[in-house]
Amino acid sequence: MTNGRRAIGLDIGGTKVAGAIVAEDGTVHAELRRNTPGTSDADTMDKLLVEMVDELRSGEGGEGVCAIGVGAAGSVEWPVGRIRWAPNNSYRDWDVRGHLERVTGLPTVVDNDGNVAGLAEARLGKIRYDDMILLTVGTGVGAGIVLGGQIYRGPHGQGAEVGHMNVNPDGPQCGCGNFGCLESMASGTALTRMGRSAAAGDPEGMIATLARESEGPVTGQHVTMAAMAGDTTAQSLFTRLGRALGIGIASVNAIFEVEAVIIGGGLVDAGELLLEPARRAAREFAYAPAARPIPPVLPATYKGDAGKIGAGLLALEET
Repeated sequence: MTNGRRAIGLDIGGTKVAGAIVAEDGTVHAELRRNTPGTSDADTMDKLLVEMVDELRSGEGGEGVCAIGVGAAGSVEWPVGRIRWAPNNSYRDWDVRGHLERVTGLPTVVDNDGNVAGLAEARLGKIRYDDMILLTVGTGVGAGIVLGGQIYRGPHGQGAEVGHMNVNPDGPQCGCGNFGCLESMASGTALTRMGRSAAAGDPEGMIATLARESEGPVTGQHVTMAAMAGDTTAQSLFTRLGRALGIGIASVNAIFEVEAVIIGGGLVDAGELLLEPARRAAREFAYAPAARPIPPVLPATYKGDAGKIGAGLLALEET
C-alpha cells in the first residue's frame, strides 16, 4: 500500500447504513448515515449505496478515494462479493460488488459486516491480537474471527456465523427461522422484544413511559435509556441478554481458544450493563477453566464504527 490512499467504507446493518472515507491508518475524513429502507431489497439498496458513494466522493476528502469496501449483514460469498441471504434484510442473491464497480468505476470488495469490523479491531484496536473474536451486538449478532492475524471466512466465505449458533433450542424464533440462536437472545432485536413484554406487564414503568413520550413503540433504545437511568426492570433485561451472550462466548472459546473477545455494535454503548453479565456467564460456562485461560471480554475500540472503518481498510488491503 502507498501512503495517502483512501477508500469508502460502507456498513450495512438491519437498521442503518453507515458510510465513511477511511485512510490507511483508520482516520475517518468524512462520514454519513442513512436508515436502512424498510424495503431493503437489492434494487433499493443499490440505489442507496450509489447515492452515498456519490455524496462522499463529491464532498471534502473525496478526491483521494480509490476503492470501495462494503461490510454487510448476511451470508456473503467471498471474494465474489455477492450476498446470498440475510436474516434481517430483504436482499437476496445481491451482486453488490458487480453493481458498484459498474456504476462507480471503482474497485470494490464486499465481506460480512462482522468480518470487516473484526479486521478494524485486529489492525487498529487499542490492543492488537492475532487470535480474537469480535462480536457485534446490534440489530443482530455478527462475528469476526481473527486467527493468526487473518480473518477466518471458511471455504466459501460464509463461515463465522456465531450469531446463529444455537444456545437454547427452546428459545425464541430468530430472524433466520431457527429457534434459540444467540442472535435471538442477545441482540438489539431481543432487547426490543423483552422490553415490549416488560412494558406490557408494567404500563406505568419507565420503559413504557419512555416509549409513550417518544410517541412510538418500545425499542431497545428505550430499554437502554431506562437501564442507564437506574431502572431495575431494564437492568434485569440486560442481565438476561448479557448472560446469553456470555454462554455464546464460552462456547466459541471452547472451539478456538482465543486471546480476547471484543464486543462491538450499538449495544456496547451500554457498557458494563452488558459486559459484566457476559463476563460472568463466560466464566460460569467456560470449558476446563482450571486448565485453559478464560479470555478477557472487552469493549471494542471503535464500538459501532468498526464496520465502516474495517470495510474501508479491507478495500485498501485488497485493491
